Amino acid sequence: MTLVKGGMFDRRGFLKTTAVAAAASALPLGGAMAEPKRGGHLRVAKGHGQTTDTLDPGQWENGYMIALSFGVHGRLTEVAQDGSVQPELAESWEASDDASEWRFKLRKGVTFHSGKPVTVEDVVASINHHRGEDSTSAAGPIVAPIQELTTEGDDTVIFKLDGGNADFPFILTDYHLAICPAKEGGGIDWKSGDGCGAYVLKDFNAGVSSQFERNENHWRDDVGWFDSIETLVVVDQNARTTALVSGDVHAIDKVDLKSAGLLERNKAIKIESIAGTQHYTFAMTVTKDPFTDNNIRQALKYAINREELVEKILFGYGSVGNDHPIGPGQRYFNSELEQKVYDPDKAKWYLKEAGVDSVSVQLSASDAAYPGAVDAAVLYQASAKTAGINIDVKREANDGYWSDIWMKKPFTAVYWGGRPVEDQMFATAYKCGADWNDTFWCNERFEELMVKARAELDDAKRREMYFEMQDILANQGGAIIPMFANYVFAITDKIGHGEYASNWDMDGERWMERWWFA
Repeated sequence: MTLVKGGMFDRRGFLKTTAVAAAASALPLGGAMAEPKRGGHLRVAKGHGQTTDTLDPGQWENGYMIALSFGVHGRLTEVAQDGSVQPELAESWEASDDASEWRFKLRKGVTFHSGKPVTVEDVVASINHHRGEDSTSAAGPIVAPIQELTTEGDDTVIFKLDGGNADFPFILTDYHLAICPAKEGGGIDWKSGDGCGAYVLKDFNAGVSSQFERNENHWRDDVGWFDSIETLVVVDQNARTTALVSGDVHAIDKVDLKSAGLLERNKAIKIESIAGTQHYTFAMTVTKDPFTDNNIRQALKYAINREELVEKILFGYGSVGNDHPIGPGQRYFNSELEQKVYDPDKAKWYLKEAGVDSVSVQLSASDAAYPGAVDAAVLYQASAKTAGINIDVKREANDGYWSDIWMKKPFTAVYWGGRPVEDQMFATAYKCGADWNDTFWCNERFEELMVKARAELDDAKRREMYFEMQDILANQGGAIIPMFANYVFAITDKIGHGEYASNWDMDGERWMERWWFA
């Protein structure tokens, strides 16, 4: 086999990254990083988490568990603060000329918190946890292209795919793909919480809190600055904000945007706003009437006032969306696609195409979906009424929203953190039959393009395919995506940090590793 070697951005170089190259490409972390120091107990309140949360990596579905996973576990690769893919448990990788076979060399000397060395067998078992017909993992669609997973010696894992995938190292950064200890007889030990990350999980009380202590034997000495950490599930926005103001916690996410300016008047608090891939949606189940008719779906898309939502729900901390999940900062964002605007007359035209003058639907929403989700639904209700669309807003309970409402009710408010590359986002949420395809939408042309674009190494051709996929989603899909929301979180002036990542909330949800007490 001919293995590809070379620079970062040419055809060949895109397929190979080494620890040396990654280190050279990393952005400086700024003056704040000059004097990180160890010590102290950090308390963070998260506006996510529920009693149904589990330590099974295939079932993680909210920011609370994502943060836990990055603190406790390691993956083969990670997304760095500058958005590049970097080595983590793999120290290097390389691919065949067609990007259908990838070889990852495992870093030596890494151990789990239990003291067990991290081996190639652990990697294989951990990836296999998400594969196969019996797997219920949300990561199933993104690992489905793996046809064969083998090892070579004691340090190399070989992935053979069903076709080329130029983004495969990015795929392995997915928070679900944590490396856990393999069990004798097959499977992984996820119940113990044994990981190889910067922090040891000492207590996990689903929907309430988690306790962590620094891993003194971690293979890196430039992460994990706090002695201990406590994360709290505080879904109620007022309670979360009060905890920050009173000094009970040092950081919160999902800041109440309408009071962010007032909160920032407190000189001990900093409001951080980071533009990224996070987007808020109203998901229509296309297999349930009236959403089976694309004319109805289009009518609903033109009946929402996107600018009003950005102004009144995001308070300017974001931008309008165009009913597809690719953000303006991503490589293949379709800048040529006509932006949908609020147009009641056009909505009425689509209703007539569906053979009706009006339609009534129920929209389920909860602030567990995102801050202001219920208010957004009420604003949508008002704008849609002018178009002959009657929306009955159903306020749902916060606890259990993701297990009992999302993907159970036919029209729901949803938040998505986005994904670093287009293929990963499409495969997770829009691939036909994917566990998290919350619109239950299937499109033959979309599926065909997804496979072709994944393997295409010609950047211009790849761009053309991703542009078409965004067009298909925007005009045929079941997701209304009215706005992209900045990640807005708050920290006290006691927190030190470097350059913030934008791939997830709160520094890519790697704040456990990266922050310290200033």
